[in-house]
Amino acid sequence: MTPRFSSATLLHFVLASAILVAVPVAAVSAQHHKPRAAVHKHKPATSGEPATATDANGVPVLASKAWVLMDFNTGQVLASSNPDEPLPPASLTKMMTSYLVEQGLKSGKLKPNEPVTMSLSAWCRGGKEGDSCMFVPLNAQASLMDMLRGVVIDSGNDASKALAEHVGGSEAGFVAKMNAEAAKLGMTHTHFANAAGLPDPNNKASARDLAVLAQAIIRNSADYYPIYSEREFTYNGIKQGNRNALLYTDPTVDGLKTGHTEEAGYCLAASAKRNGMRLISVIMNTSSAQARADQTRVLFNWGFSNFEEATPAQAGATLTNAKVLYGVAPTVAAGIDQAWTLVVPKGQGAAVKASISMNPELEAPISKGAVIGKIVAIANGKQIGEAPIIALAAVERAGFFERMRQRVAGWFSK
Repeated sequence: MTPRFSSATLLHFVLASAILVAVPVAAVSAQHHKPRAAVHKHKPATSGEPATATDANGVPVLASKAWVLMDFNTGQVLASSNPDEPLPPASLTKMMTSYLVEQGLKSGKLKPNEPVTMSLSAWCRGGKEGDSCMFVPLNAQASLMDMLRGVVIDSGNDASKALAEHVGGSEAGFVAKMNAEAAKLGMTHTHFANAAGLPDPNNKASARDLAVLAQAIIRNSADYYPIYSEREFTYNGIKQGNRNALLYTDPTVDGLKTGHTEEAGYCLAASAKRNGMRLISVIMNTSSAQARADQTRVLFNWGFSNFEEATPAQAGATLTNAKVLYGVAPTVAAGIDQAWTLVVPKGQGAAVKASISMNPELEAPISKGAVIGKIVAIANGKQIGEAPIIALAAVERAGFFERMRQRVAGWFSK
């Protein structure tokens, strides 16, 4: 059937054609052209939250294959669906690539301005529609920091491979480092097969593992984490926008990474901080870029609305003075080595109480940091967590005569 057009539609077509004809076409060298970035102009997601179903417990029901919402400080998973199923992570793989580079910078093994070469095996061949490329020319060099931005912001497959070859000697060598670091972080349902997240049956990761990786980036790569919130990056005259739509619509979101392949669907690992509380969300295998942004927004709004953090004990504070037998001092200050934070339902933070129990018959010598008891958090009559209590100071063993004096005194005190 021949399509029919209204006169208004025909007029718009004629005007658009005239404008296109009037635009001069630049001559392009076949050998040194700058490819156009493919679909890298960002279209912000709408700020309105879509209606979302909830289960019997009020937890959102999302149309994605797997997802996790984690509290950053504690690592506590607030809600999830299929959190440990290994799935194709697409470009969420690049979080491990960038993390290893960041840790190399942090240790001093890598330098921000050291040159990284774009090899033939890493080079993007043309930048056709859908490619994720930084567009460094073949055999050209870019600084390591530019390459890092090419990974994080541009999601460049070329930058990922070039950095892998630079740091690991080869991509295979770098992948071995990726898997070693994954094991170190406790990512038990993850195995990497390449540095960019390209389709490979052996490249799998779980939503929970990717949340753990995001937590490590935020905590251990603090100096470089701001890169994950940068909205655009221009290299070689090509400006590309960050694909994380929430960076444009939610000022509390400051990272991390998107991913997409036909097999993996649309994925997003993101983090947001509101009123001092930080949450991490991972969405895997949903239907569109809009859906991954909408579902992440739903999780953040639900999490921040329903939970709060409580801190029953501060790091280094003396919780009690424990009695010590046969020491040069009769007691030792006891506490915890880092602030102990728990996530509780909204409004229950003030109701959290702490109960302390010490190991019986503590005898010197006691080293600083030795576990000598535990603290238990209780809310509404239920235990919600516990943490070890340590000696905040060392206590040396007393001499023979002092020990005998204490022993005799103990007999008479019974």
